[in-house]
Amino acid sequence: MPPRTLTPTSSPFTRLLSRRQPYRCFSCSLRLSQSSSQPQPQPQDASTTHFGFQSIPSSTKTSRVSSVFSSVASSYDTMNDLMSLGIHRLWKDHFVRSLNPGSPSLSPSCPTNHTRTPWTMLDIAGGTGDIAFRLLDHASLINGDNESKVIVSDINPDMLAEGKRRASETPYAGSPRLEWLEANAESLPASITPGSIDLYTVAFGIRNFTHKDLALREAYRVLKPGGVFACLEFSHVDNRLFNSLYKRWSFGAIPIFGQLVAGDRDSY
Repeated sequence: MPPRTLTPTSSPFTRLLSRRQPYRCFSCSLRLSQSSSQPQPQPQDASTTHFGFQSIPSSTKTSRVSSVFSSVASSYDTMNDLMSLGIHRLWKDHFVRSLNPGSPSLSPSCPTNHTRTPWTMLDIAGGTGDIAFRLLDHASLINGDNESKVIVSDINPDMLAEGKRRASETPYAGSPRLEWLEANAESLPASITPGSIDLYTVAFGIRNFTHKDLALREAYRVLKPGGVFACLEFSHVDNRLFNSLYKRWSFGAIPIFGQLVAGDRDSY
């Protein structure tokens, strides 16, 4: 059985999943960018990609993303609180509850066997540990599972350092249930073997990938048959009034917060 995906539902900011669906996916993980076969007056160079609202050479995106996150690592979660008015915490809580990590009845590798089977979870672009801590908390406190583990992978060492600092203040400090891995999601190391992951998560990170198709192939490679790919990401605002307010907030207030809190207006 191939890895399962998660059927999307929409909200103004996010697309989350429903555990009630047998085949589940987030649309942001499945909608790969496609180049048009029709000639355009000014065709975009195939070697360019997006970086915020700019088009930049693909070869430079990884380094530019790394530079941004190195700049804001220590204030990353504070900025998320300010940018979303704290709502990002609710989105992440719902995301993890929907996945129900550690549940024996939903163990991806044994979907019909209710025997307790520890999960191996891979949290991509998860440097600060925000999702990983929630996954472990849910497994332990809700499902009584004290064996499932999370591998936190991030391309940026400064984000991982911040995550390790935060982990030292949790029950998972020094625990074998929590691992840290500096890696590129588009080319995961051999230590993540094929068919070894029950749950692959990426929250607010897939937009920073240079080649999303390569990252998705890697996700498919490492997931167990029946494993779950789960992506939490921003969506579009359909309501015109709300969209107008959202743009004013995004382009007016958030850069000011970036300057005051992170000392980095340009990154926001």
